[in-house]
Amino acid sequence: MIMDEQNTEQTAEQTLDLAHVKYVLETALLVSQEPMSLNALKKLFEEKLDNDTLRKVLEEIRGDWEGKGVELVSVATGWRFRSRPEAQKFLDRLNPEKPPKYSRAVLETLAILAYKQPVTRGDIEEIRGVTVSPGILKALEARGWIDVIGHREVPGRPEIFATTKTFLDDLNLRSLEELPPLSELGSLVEQPNREMNLDAAFAPLPSVSMGEGLVDDGDEEEAGGGEEIVAGAADAVETAASEDAVPDDGGAGTPPGQLH
Repeated sequence: MIMDEQNTEQTAEQTLDLAHVKYVLETALLVSQEPMSLNALKKLFEEKLDNDTLRKVLEEIRGDWEGKGVELVSVATGWRFRSRPEAQKFLDRLNPEKPPKYSRAVLETLAILAYKQPVTRGDIEEIRGVTVSPGILKALEARGWIDVIGHREVPGRPEIFATTKTFLDDLNLRSLEELPPLSELGSLVEQPNREMNLDAAFAPLPSVSMGEGLVDDGDEEEAGGGEEIVAGAADAVETAASEDAVPDDGGAGTPPGQLH
């Protein structure tokens, strides 16, 4: 019986037109606006395809686009085509509008969330040393970058926040383990269209007030550069970790969770 199943699988592989599979996969990925998972890609075919075969063909497609202005990449929620970072400066000329600037609070909160998650609002406030506006967290939630994953079992049951797969997709990462060192996050913020598209992430939404996230040109000096802001957050995160800081959640909190 086992031999019959193996022979059936071998026959299916032999009759499968991999060139056709490659053609269909490439077309679907080029027209899709969102990453496509392996399960979604399987739905393109009547034949049964295993994950190994799909990955093999996807790697062939990736190789075909090597050296061109776009590339096929694997991110948290699947596969997608994107422009190469070095080509982005030319595409930016199609939309020469001056990008908005972001407040220190938004960028520090983002950095702390990314590297100390899962965290509560109290954890973030403990690390930053100042009150965190609920509007900042709501804006990040509205953009799909963070989500509530539970409640801490302490008085008040504060919400626990963590980043989402959409957050990883926007950084072109497959997992949290691929996050760059915290000291490098500032350069990504300063070049949002290359790796981290903060312009899209923090664009104003009709249902969310972004007044606390955006700053006017006159406040540019106060807002500071992305590298300086995130460097400050990095110092705060490292200090909190070294001191085993306890968040103020009604006096009964636990230390912020580590990267998971």
